[in-house]
Amino acid sequence: MKTLTGQAWCRLKTTGSTAIVCSMLTLSACQPQLPQAVRSGLVYCSEGSPESFNPQLVTSGTTIDAISQQLYDRLLDIDAQTGELKPGLASNWQVSSDGKVYHFSLQSDVQFHHTEYFRPSRALNADDVVFTFNRIMQKQHPFHYQGGGNYPFFQSVDWAGLVANVSAEQPLLVRFELNRPDSSFLSNLATDFAAILSAEYGEQLRQSGQLQRIDSHPVGTGPFRFREYQKDVLIRYYRHNDYWREPAKPEQLVFDIVPNNARRMAKLFTHECDVVAFPRIAELELISKRADVDVQESTAMNIGFWAFNTAKAPFNHVKVRQALAMAINRDAILQAVYFGHATAANSVLPPTSWAYNANLEPLKYDPAQAKALLAEAGYPNGFSMDIWAMPVQRLYNPNALKMAELMQADLAQIGIRASVVSYEWNTFRRKLGDNEHDSVLIGWSADNADPDNFFRPLLSCSAAQTGSNRANWCDENFDRLISQALLTADQKQRRSYYMAAQQYLSEQMPLLSIAHSQRFQALNSRINGVQINPYGGIALAGASKEAK
Repeated sequence: MKTLTGQAWCRLKTTGSTAIVCSMLTLSACQPQLPQAVRSGLVYCSEGSPESFNPQLVTSGTTIDAISQQLYDRLLDIDAQTGELKPGLASNWQVSSDGKVYHFSLQSDVQFHHTEYFRPSRALNADDVVFTFNRIMQKQHPFHYQGGGNYPFFQSVDWAGLVANVSAEQPLLVRFELNRPDSSFLSNLATDFAAILSAEYGEQLRQSGQLQRIDSHPVGTGPFRFREYQKDVLIRYYRHNDYWREPAKPEQLVFDIVPNNARRMAKLFTHECDVVAFPRIAELELISKRADVDVQESTAMNIGFWAFNTAKAPFNHVKVRQALAMAINRDAILQAVYFGHATAANSVLPPTSWAYNANLEPLKYDPAQAKALLAEAGYPNGFSMDIWAMPVQRLYNPNALKMAELMQADLAQIGIRASVVSYEWNTFRRKLGDNEHDSVLIGWSADNADPDNFFRPLLSCSAAQTGSNRANWCDENFDRLISQALLTADQKQRRSYYMAAQQYLSEQMPLLSIAHSQRFQALNSRINGVQINPYGGIALAGASKEAK
């Protein structure tokens, strides 16, 4: 990520009255203080810096929260209450009888962001949609390899193999031609990753030889426009006054990047932050007693898990994976890490999913059987390994380091000598992407209600190649089951394939499903219009602050 240069940044802090603390990015003089009307806004305390300003390039929830719903729109949206698809940038859509051709009619007069570095000359049209998805699919596209050429979510669902062609039939009519039916196609267009970019901005960058800026100096159609970014310090957005929907209520939105949880909570209590990501579950009771703080809780579609790197020995041995899984006291983890605010996971799918297999036999905590399995696998005296633990708090795992320490003690009982490994968040993700881990505590939050959103991004062969499959597990039998489920729109038939896939996972154990967590959010009691989305991401355009 590149830091913007040639300008000063001003960090918004609120301590009862608003003050601006200016710091230099370059030797140029600090800009004058902004007018009060512009300074007014919302401060969100985030747990980490974004990896990019293009959600197509990432799967990190930290990045998605910071950019996707703030800067961009998608063709389709998801109703947070029902999980059903609804119009976004596409006002309506039609599907051919064979399920292989989709037409999307676009909203009219949707304006792109007007920024210091881009002045759009036209509204959104079909060319922008074609540009967006051709960048992902076509290796010869001038922007395909910007940012490394990896589009992890889209590669995990084999987007390039699925979509044969995207074309603009009319200025506001887009045609998608598929190589095969795919019952998850519409749901994938509604994910936070499916942000629509500006083809006109792309052409400007191509002509100026600055292609890399498309992902660091973003342009979208969302409720906020980008102003500045200082790594590990802040992101600043301004309201997009020409937004095609109701304009955002905050005139300014600041993401105050505070990795330390205690500091985030302190800033909430001193009113330096209006909304705080991932309050510590252990402190919820104390926080909720404060008159100036509200705590929101919601059921969320997520899974926290322990993935084994099956590309390494001895984790390529199914009995070793089964032994490791049986050695873990998950009930103790639910109490010590989640404090009872989660349900034990028996599958990667939450019980609220229509495809959940309730007939799976629960995995028992059985150290004696675990030791016997290790002996059968040829490791009667155990072995050494590492457990990678995220350095940041996520809703599916509120304290990975503590969880790793509990697991370390459990594994010692069966002769496994486990070391706990952690790094700064971006370093952690880079090393994880290089497959340096033996095992990792991580998880996933669903972007839509389709069961495929859990299976292919986490466990498909395609995902193993692109990095979102942290188990590095590629199994043709599993891939066949989930692929067959996509070829039919009949939910009963799809469910039968997903039931079989879950049974197969419980036998092969590429990962240990640990918990489905509740999602929490803490905010100043004067803040209205901020709700938890069960499908991940956070939207702040509707936030408002009551006067004192």
